[in-house]
Amino acid sequence: MPTVGLTTSYIFALFMMRPSTQPGRRCSDKDMRDQGDDPEYPRPDSGISGVWQRYLHHGSFHMINGLTTLAGSLRDAQAICCCSILQQVHGSRRAIAALPRGLIPARHVPPEYPFAGLRRPANMSAMSSGNLLHVVTRDDIAPGRKRFGAGIIWGSAALLAVLGVWQGTFAAGLVETGFANWRPVLYAYVLWAVCLCWGQVITKGEQGKRVLFVLPAALFVISLVVFPLIFGLIIAFSSWNLSAPDGRAFNGLANLRQMWGDPFYWNAMTNMVWYTLAILVEYAIAFGLALLLNAQIRARKFFRVAFLMPLMLSPVAVSWMIGKSMLEGRFGPMARLARLFGWENPSFFGTPEMARLTIMIMDAWTFIPFMMIMLLAGLQAIPKELTEASKVDGATGWKSFWEVTFPLMLPVSITAILIRIIFKLKLADIIINVTSGGPGGATDTVTSFIFREYRDRSNVGYGTMLAMVYLVVIIVFMTVLMKLADRFTRPRT
Repeated sequence: MPTVGLTTSYIFALFMMRPSTQPGRRCSDKDMRDQGDDPEYPRPDSGISGVWQRYLHHGSFHMINGLTTLAGSLRDAQAICCCSILQQVHGSRRAIAALPRGLIPARHVPPEYPFAGLRRPANMSAMSSGNLLHVVTRDDIAPGRKRFGAGIIWGSAALLAVLGVWQGTFAAGLVETGFANWRPVLYAYVLWAVCLCWGQVITKGEQGKRVLFVLPAALFVISLVVFPLIFGLIIAFSSWNLSAPDGRAFNGLANLRQMWGDPFYWNAMTNMVWYTLAILVEYAIAFGLALLLNAQIRARKFFRVAFLMPLMLSPVAVSWMIGKSMLEGRFGPMARLARLFGWENPSFFGTPEMARLTIMIMDAWTFIPFMMIMLLAGLQAIPKELTEASKVDGATGWKSFWEVTFPLMLPVSITAILIRIIFKLKLADIIINVTSGGPGGATDTVTSFIFREYRDRSNVGYGTMLAMVYLVVIIVFMTVLMKLADRFTRPRT
């Protein structure tokens, strides 16, 4: 009910109770005289409009009384909303002066309202008989309450640290007693998260409540990202083969030295360079298709839907339908078509170069529509007046594209290329299903190589080290690209 009344009063105040700011003569009504000579209360005009203004002004003054009484019965956020309503109703600093002391923290009140020395209007005497808010103070939190909040936070943190260290030493074989799994540590983390959120409210009051909008989400991200990353680092410096009876054992930098001397891993890294450079060709094709679909051609809507169909398919489905069926060397339709054109023994995956090119084409066929739709959206956002002005100035088709369209499309183009690079660095599903990295590792990517380390060799420790190094490479590479893109697209003065 207080919320409904507050909302109704707010709407009524905005549309009916806003006083006029036009200068006029002094009103002779008794309630208007009670307001005094404060310049913040404007004088209404004479005549019919003046009568209407006096009516609204008189009603708004009594609305201040009602809203201020309502604010006195509320707490915290609702009182702040009521305070804002009072400002909307009359724009007066005196309207807030009748709120009880300490009800609204000072940080919630705009700094341009000086509260010291404000006097109360004559007909506000019935609103409250107690202390009035002349100086707004901060939340008054007792020292004992602060100590209790800090105690539950640090107590739960200490419990989590003790259980984590104890279970870690037990897993490392340094102690003989411990838990069978890490589940008690997980329970301790949940308890610490709850105590942390609760302690913020206890020790900081309203500020702690605002922290609750972000803190649970941050703790959830930590539990799903940071902890697995730490566990992955532990595995990366361990020798752990699932087929070995010994289990996991710490081996220091042995996995890193093995990776440094592994030719297949560096071959996969070299292939990733070629796959990434192929994005430039994909971008050119996508830009051309976007220009075509942006032009006034027949069946434009049909072609837009048709070109988007490959994006709707799963890469696994594409690998089986195209790589395993259509490109099959003996009975596939593409092989028969190649024989009609004179290719006696067509083999799309027989040589390293041909196999790598075929994988690039299949992956490009899947993701070119993604870049095309982003570029098409950018082209449609360009005002037509610019292209028409360039034609008036005598710019031909190519010059208009190079001098007008392409510079305007540069931010969209860089965004599309960066997102496509992220997808390309994860390329694995088509390769795993079609070639398994062959022939001789010619089509291998880092992701597919790591997958085979897990699946075929059961080498969890070494595969995790490869994944961690690849993660660092991706982070550094994308950071450099984003810095260069930001510098390249920055407007020059």
